[in-house]
Amino acid sequence: MRGRKRGEVPARLSRLEQRFVAWRRTRQPGERIPPPLWKAAAQLAPDCGLNQTARILKLDYYSLKKHVDRYGVKAAAKTRFVELTSMPLASECVIEFDDGSGASMRMHLKGTDPPDVLALGRSFWNAE
Repeated sequence: MRGRKRGEVPARLSRLEQRFVAWRRTRQPGERIPPPLWKAAAQLAPDCGLNQTARILKLDYYSLKKHVDRYGVKAAAKTRFVELTSMPLASECVIEFDDGSGASMRMHLKGTDPPDVLALGRSFWNAE
């Protein structure tokens, strides 16, 4: 995972880990993992990595891989380059961010001062 320090757990994976912990606290012995938890894990695995997801959520790697295949989940396309052209004064623009898992942010801006797009992007993608 580029941009993350070694050992750092993505926020989305950390939140799902808490859901698994809560379920494990209340489950009956022998009870299977509910489909919504499997689906959530399968959706995160391509982006967070199968191994890391299985390890953090304490799941069997191969069972997780089967669920990823079952749900047909693909890794989100990673944007490598975004071109930002200069905005003339008194212009209007629309900026859209999408993280590939359903979260999105759209801003329709009018005015003379362009926003700090880099800071906006960082806060959007790091606020998982």
